[in-house]
Amino acid sequence: MIRIALAEDNNFLAQSIQEKISFFNDLTLKFRAKEGNDLLAKLDSDHNIDVILMDIQMPRMDGIVATANVKEKYPQIKIIMLTVFDDEANIFKSIQSGADGYLLKDEDAETIHNSIVEIMEGGAPMTPSIALKALKLLRNPVKPSEEPPKKNYELSVRETEVLEQLSRGLNYNEISANLFISPATVRKHIENIYRKLQVRNKLEAVNLANKERLI
Repeated sequence: MIRIALAEDNNFLAQSIQEKISFFNDLTLKFRAKEGNDLLAKLDSDHNIDVILMDIQMPRMDGIVATANVKEKYPQIKIIMLTVFDDEANIFKSIQSGADGYLLKDEDAETIHNSIVEIMEGGAPMTPSIALKALKLLRNPVKPSEEPPKKNYELSVRETEVLEQLSRGLNYNEISANLFISPATVRKHIENIYRKLQVRNKLEAVNLANKERLI
């Protein structure tokens, strides 16, 4: 049995990852932490963990800093960055901090399972697009000043509020009640969000919003 810990502050994304893990009898989720300090505290209580699935953007202590801390204290624990961030700077920083693998959150359950098994066998699993960027980094290390400018998706204030509510895993009626607008208005805002972000569903919208720091 491979013992897993998950570091993820977003409840919706954490639930999605937990569901993917639950499909496999050889994986068990021991605990979830909501940010780096929380992860380190939980490891102090129980560091009998094989693999950590680590988000990057978390409050208080992010995943890159947390990875460095875990590797210093518990070098035997394998860490897979499981994130929406596929930019060169985060890949480089993650590898520097000691990450053993790097996957995007939209990978299917089988890919995540196979990557966990691979990392326990000494491999270094990476989403193919990440591996390509990592190879390019070896040839031409990125500098912070070279990061591309943030794209303007032209979301309205209300659309951003609805997107933030979506990221919490809330449904149309809950968003309607929280923002004091009708469910039909919520639906219209979500249609506009999908169109502006050029995504097809809630998971893609939330992933892109986190990646582009729209919320």
